[in-house]
Parts: sequence; structure tokens; C-alpha cells
Amino acid sequence: MNLALWAVAGLMAVVCLIGSSKMFVPKERLAASGGAATRWVEDFDPGALKAIGAVELLAATGLVLPAALDVAPVLVPVTATGLVLLFAGALTMRLRRGERATIAGDLIYLALALFLAWGRFGPEPFTG
Repeated sequence: MNLALWAVAGLMAVVCLIGSSKMFVPKERLAASGGAATRWVEDFDPGALKAIGAVELLAATGLVLPAALDVAPVLVPVTATGLVLLFAGALTMRLRRGERATIAGDLIYLALALFLAWGRFGPEPFTG
């Protein structure tokens, strides 16, 4: 179980690190880069996209570094809980935009974040 939780944390950290590119890539280029899956950026101003990217960058570090460095490892499940909220918001946004075809990825990420939060708060905490 511990190995599975580490693998999920690493995968989610990579996903969030890639997603943090919103901070550096112009809005127009983001909208054109992924087809229908990235059209959602048109509804947000550049400042909001940078904020979302910053949250994803913080999540990428918060999923791995606290446990790897053994400094406040309780931040890992707290970060995973924050990701649950982030992906729930992403799902809500996609449903409002009628993007049902592109919702599968967000559902998978939401499930992985829920698993990570449950696992680290519950059966496999770092402090025990």
C-alpha cells in the first residue's frame, strides 16, 4: 500500500508540474495546444491562469518533498485534499461548459487524489 501511495504521489506531482506551465505559456498558445481539452482557458484571464499554475506547482512540491525530506510529512495528505478540491472545481467547470467528452482525465485525477488523501490520512500515514 505504501508503494502504491508513493507511486500515485509521484504521478500526481508530475501531472501538477506539467500543469503548472500555465504560469509561463501565453493563454492563446495554451488554448490552441490541446484542442477541445484546453479550450477552457479562454474563460479565464491570464492572472487566474497564473494562479492556477502556481497552485499546481505548490501541489507538485507538497506531494513529494515533505515526505521525502521528512519535514512536516502531514502536508502530503493535506496537499492531496487540496488537489481533490482543485479537480472537483475542474470537473464543475467542464460540466458547466458542456465538455463531457474531456471529463475523463479530471475524474481519474480526482480519484487518484482521493486515494492519496485517504491512504495518507488513514491506513498508511507517515507518522505512526
